[in-house]
Amino acid sequence: MKKYNFKDMPLEIYGVPFWKQTGQLRRLPDSVIDKVPRLEFLGKRCPGARVCFRTDAEEFTVRITFETLTFDVGMSIYACQSAAVLIGERENAHFAGLVNPPDYNTFTFEKTIHKEKGMEDVTIFLPRNEIIANVEIIVPKEAKVESPTPYRALKPILYYGSSITEGGCCCSVFNAYNAILSNRLNVDYFNFGFSGSAKGELEIADYINTIDMSLFVYDYDHNASTAEDLRKTHEPFFKRIREKNPNLPVIMLSKPAARYTENDKIRRRIILQTYINAINEGDANVYFVDGEMLFGNRDREICTIDMKHPNDIGFLRMADTLEPLIRKILLV
Repeated sequence: MKKYNFKDMPLEIYGVPFWKQTGQLRRLPDSVIDKVPRLEFLGKRCPGARVCFRTDAEEFTVRITFETLTFDVGMSIYACQSAAVLIGERENAHFAGLVNPPDYNTFTFEKTIHKEKGMEDVTIFLPRNEIIANVEIIVPKEAKVESPTPYRALKPILYYGSSITEGGCCCSVFNAYNAILSNRLNVDYFNFGFSGSAKGELEIADYINTIDMSLFVYDYDHNASTAEDLRKTHEPFFKRIREKNPNLPVIMLSKPAARYTENDKIRRRIILQTYINAINEGDANVYFVDGEMLFGNRDREICTIDMKHPNDIGFLRMADTLEPLIRKILLV
């Protein structure tokens, strides 16, 4: 058997900012966490991270070791602590298996994945909720392992927002709306969803400004404690991004919901006003998406688990709504 550590060539890591410079599976460096201490844990876990390669092996084993293992009241171990393995071209990849711990006490776990004979791409969406210590890929000695087919030749899309952006509460990590869009569009992405902790801090905007991206999508409506907090942060956050990225396409979302309360409507107007102000100032590369429309026109009430977090249907509807706009913006 041959064993590859996740840092070994020809494996490639996607969805991790500055991976090639740091070799760390984390979203935020210590310098940013020092400025926003509540992101100590969330900044070190890495939803959206993927291990990719090509192999002709008819079976291979994925072994994962965690530094942390925590219970999430809103999501199962399959959704939070498991890796999802996809086989084939990303636009049409099929789900080949889930690599999951058997319980909340097992920090190292593995699963053997079976595939058809012949060279195929493998995309492994790593677990959402934990700090990951190690990932190993084990293949038969005679198997070939090659670099993966690269994503489309575009800079990654960066999504910033709440637990919804982070993937709460789909049943499997690759069912989050941004993961669905990445596969459909064959475009790399960074997931900057911070559950309960995306507050529109300018320190986070400054860090985001250091990352090359083709499109910025932001939705932290749910995490602003009050409408007034949203008002104080939303436009300044956008303007800070704009200072360093004057031509970057930016999509602003209000929070997804089947129906808006009066307070939700106030918050939507705040986000819409940021958009209108930008348009009035001559910004031709900014877009607004009404979160109340993200779930489509039919069966909207079945799209969340708690009137807040989308389920798999809700995330699929979000991807369906956003896909045409993103294709138009990126010309894909």
